[in-house]
Parts: sequence; structure tokens; C-alpha cells
Amino acid sequence: MNAQATDARPRDREATRERILCAARMLFGEQGYERVTVRMIAAAADANVALVGRYFGSKAGLFGAVLDGEPTFGDLFGGDFEGLPRRLAEYAAARMEQPPESPILRTLERSAGHPEVQAVARERLMTAVLKPLEERLDGPDAHARARMATGTLIGIGAMRRRLGPEKPTPADVDRLTAVFEACLKVSPA
Repeated sequence: MNAQATDARPRDREATRERILCAARMLFGEQGYERVTVRMIAAAADANVALVGRYFGSKAGLFGAVLDGEPTFGDLFGGDFEGLPRRLAEYAAARMEQPPESPILRTLERSAGHPEVQAVARERLMTAVLKPLEERLDGPDAHARARMATGTLIGIGAMRRRLGPEKPTPADVDRLTAVFEACLKVSPA
């Protein structure tokens, strides 16, 4: 029997795919989207660079797959509807002071303007924030109301990135609660 064939790792598509995802998550989280190359990811995963394209299509596709494994807003959007504006306000206030805890979500936040990341970021925003929030809303204009609340959430992160972090006050949380209440309520006809 050929020694080379016996020393080779057995083919396991799912294990290889998972190794690539883990390597990408680590590298994107440490170095950001722009600095990481597909070759770096393949080397860290001990995989052939062509497999990244086969399994994920592109670097942006791989980044999207990594994002799919990140936490969502399920806890934030869950619970009683009456408490939703306050939960959103508390989350937004925390983003005034610091970026998300996940290194991947911080990478997404930093790289959202990158041409390769824009479509991935848009899809993530739609599936992880806008659609789940819209599904929680009753009445007319649910999509528009969800867009207003999502815009407020995104705006807080944009302000922090451009102006620097700021410690939120209890009054900030109260004001944000009022903003989210206004965004989410059904407008009188």
C-alpha cells in the first residue's frame, strides 16, 4: 500500500468545512476582514485553499457563514412586547459605551463599508435584526416601524465609532426607551 495514501487525513467534508469556519472566525476576529486572506484561512485550517471556494464561494461568502454562527437578537426580541422598547434601549445604551462583545460582530461593524462585506452585512441586518423585529410587531406598517427602530440601533454604533465611546446615563436609557416606544407603536390612522 502507498505510504502517502495511508498517512493522508481521511476526507471528511463536514470536518474540513468546520475547520475552515473556525480558522476564519479566529482570524477575522483577531485581524479584521480586510487583513485576512483566503490563503491565511486555508493555512490555519490545514486545508487546501480551493476548498474555501468550493464550500463558501468566496471570502465574503465565508464571512457570511461565520456571521451565521454569531449570536442573534433572539433574547432581546423575546419576552413580553411591553418590555421590548426598554430592552432595545438598554442594548443601544450599552453600544454607546462599547462595541458588541463578539469579535466577529466588531469586525462586521468596522468593515460594514467594505464593498465585499456590504451585501453580507445587509443580509445579516435583514435576517438577524429587521425581520425578527418586524415579526414581533402587530398592525399596519410593521416593516416601516421595524426599520425606524433598527436605524436607531445602528445609529448608536455609528456615533460611537465616529465620536468615541460615551458612558450612558439612566436618563439616556429613558430617552432611548421613549424613542423605541415611538418607533414601535402603531400610528393613529
